[in-house]
Amino acid sequence: MKSPKPPPAPDPVATAQAQAGLNQSTAVTQQLLNMTDQVNPWGTTSYQQNGQTSFTDSNGNTVFVPRFTQTTTFTPEQQAIFDASQGAQTNLANIAQEQSGRVQETLSDPFQFSNQDAADWAFDLGQSRIAPQQQQQEAALRDRLINSGIRPGTQAWDSEMARMTQGFNDQNNQLALTGRSQAFAENLATRNQPLNELTALLSGSQVSNPAQMSSATPQVGVGGVDYAGMVQNNYNNQMQNYQAQMANRGGMLGGLFGLAGSLGGAAIRGGF
Repeated sequence: MKSPKPPPAPDPVATAQAQAGLNQSTAVTQQLLNMTDQVNPWGTTSYQQNGQTSFTDSNGNTVFVPRFTQTTTFTPEQQAIFDASQGAQTNLANIAQEQSGRVQETLSDPFQFSNQDAADWAFDLGQSRIAPQQQQQEAALRDRLINSGIRPGTQAWDSEMARMTQGFNDQNNQLALTGRSQAFAENLATRNQPLNELTALLSGSQVSNPAQMSSATPQVGVGGVDYAGMVQNNYNNQMQNYQAQMANRGGMLGGLFGLAGSLGGAAIRGGF
């Protein structure tokens, strides 16, 4: 009886090449199905093939794939809006360019700020309101001390006057510090104003699309062919059939050998 031969193992290189070809076909098919021309109130979007692109795969073969051009066309009304928007953005960009020269001149001078001048300015400004209030508080304190029997030149008098004077000094110092901070912030804001205007002009000069052309279109998903898996499954099935045949052959041979042994034993017994 002739022994069956095991199935040959699949060639991995040939399988990979076939799988790559099927994957490419799937990708091209999916691209062609999804490139749907669109027509909407803003205009149209269309696709045209403009040739092919080639590349060399891992096996050294030259592969050609189609190349397309996507063209978007506005309606006359949307084109007019787009042109006007482009013109406005161009004007803003030109103004920003001119303003940048002025900003350069401003930044060429170091930022200067005098703490003492700011403190003096704040003190002079605040004294018009604070000085009369302090004078009223001092007069009220003198009257209260005299009415309490405390006379000038006594220790109690001097202590109360010193406390009042310290309070006035703290009030004046706080006024100077607050005024200095405010003056610094105002000077810094004045210096930064040209920069802020330039930044606003630059942000407003960005090129943008006045209308959203792309609308929701159905997207087709083409399932790829698992060629490598199919080859492997086919090989597994052939191997299982081969193993089953070998098992059946082993069982038949065992039965023949058993039958031959039984006949031989019977002949020996008959001879006795």
